[in-house]
Amino acid sequence: MKHLFKGLLICLLATSVARAQDKHVVLISIDGLRPEFYLDPTWGMVNVRQAMKTGTYAQGVRGSFPTVTYPSHTTIISGVLPAKHGIYYNTPVEPLGITGKWFWYYKDIKVPTIWTAAKGAGLVTAGVSWPVTVGAPIDYNLPEFVILPKNKGEKKDEIKALYDESNPKSLFQEMQDNAIGKLNEEYGATIDNNTNDQNKSRMAAYILRRYKPAFLAIHIGLTDHFQHEQGRDGDKVRSAVVGVDVAIKTIMDAVEMAGMRENTTFIITGDHGFVDINTQFNPNVMLAKIGLYNNDDKENWKAYFQQSGGSAFLILRDPKDKASLEKVNKALAELPAGIKKLFHVLDKKQIAEAQGDPNAALALAAYQGICFGATATGELLTSAKGGTHGYLPTDFKDIQTGFLAFGRGIKQGVVLPVIGQEDIAPLISNLLNLQMTDMDGVVYPGMLVPEKKGK
Repeated sequence: MKHLFKGLLICLLATSVARAQDKHVVLISIDGLRPEFYLDPTWGMVNVRQAMKTGTYAQGVRGSFPTVTYPSHTTIISGVLPAKHGIYYNTPVEPLGITGKWFWYYKDIKVPTIWTAAKGAGLVTAGVSWPVTVGAPIDYNLPEFVILPKNKGEKKDEIKALYDESNPKSLFQEMQDNAIGKLNEEYGATIDNNTNDQNKSRMAAYILRRYKPAFLAIHIGLTDHFQHEQGRDGDKVRSAVVGVDVAIKTIMDAVEMAGMRENTTFIITGDHGFVDINTQFNPNVMLAKIGLYNNDDKENWKAYFQQSGGSAFLILRDPKDKASLEKVNKALAELPAGIKKLFHVLDKKQIAEAQGDPNAALALAAYQGICFGATATGELLTSAKGGTHGYLPTDFKDIQTGFLAFGRGIKQGVVLPVIGQEDIAPLISNLLNLQMTDMDGVVYPGMLVPEKKGK
């Protein structure tokens, strides 16, 4: 009798997991996605626009502060903003010299995520180039990661990084054998290569067909790369948007071929919008002039501005150093009027309201056309070109990103004026019946089709 009960329990648990695995969510993040890419037909997102008609979309998404890639992607996957999840910037604060390190490691996230909740529910998960996932509890993982050069003249190595950090270890080789072919520096190894998004989409497509994960998240980024180079518009930007559309169609086709279409929800979103820039303000030059940062004697720094594109955060070596903070505030107040109008200053309370880095003593938020630099030498103002992001998400609409959802469980024809980036994880959690609490976001019931009993 005891063995019979145990066998019945195992059978029920297996059935429960099987039912859960019948529900699939594919999360696609387009780096630098702007709402007009899918709202305006001249941008060429034919496949996305067709799919959009069958589901729900937002006219804008309010991002995280700062509106840069790694904090934003962690918000998307956790449902909380940077002050809580702990990924405050793309890169660590490095007053002694910028090394090229990013926040690659999952252990740096301070809160539960969709990955941990799905693992706890026994669901199979997959990630392709998702930020902050090295060492994450993902069953099939190809994380975003590079090995930095050890010697001058060497290049960063993205291929060896994938061999080293994929989970399982054989997964990247499996991708080359079955999905994308052998990679090298001339073909698909760097972000500059125009096949990068297509390679990633083919890897995701292979995983969907071969392993049928309940949750797959992929990050594709050439739209970001070329907007940095050309600004909000340009031939390369428009080509990258068309390329993203093709990549998404590759993923959608894979779901169809895997026989999962009826049970799959697609969510397409981004991390930030983009702003054209013309001028760069270098606040560490100001710190050098008032004796708080010396480029030739970095070991004795007292204050440092962590630049993040359209924002900069003041980090004090000693958080209780009121004298240095007073010097900085005085220096900011004494800047020429023409410079002061380029940005506004946020105190610690305002940073907290924006859910930014709680360690920052103050922050600078640039207006459109202006960005910040990290250098402590040269002029306070230098020229800039192309585009950037990182701005306070509530300052202007251009920095908003986008959101679309279609497929299983999503109502057709719903248009949301603006949602928060923190609202995406609650939606995924709802669709996969995960147990996640204490999120900053909300599920919008009006965009969901009521689930039938027994499903």
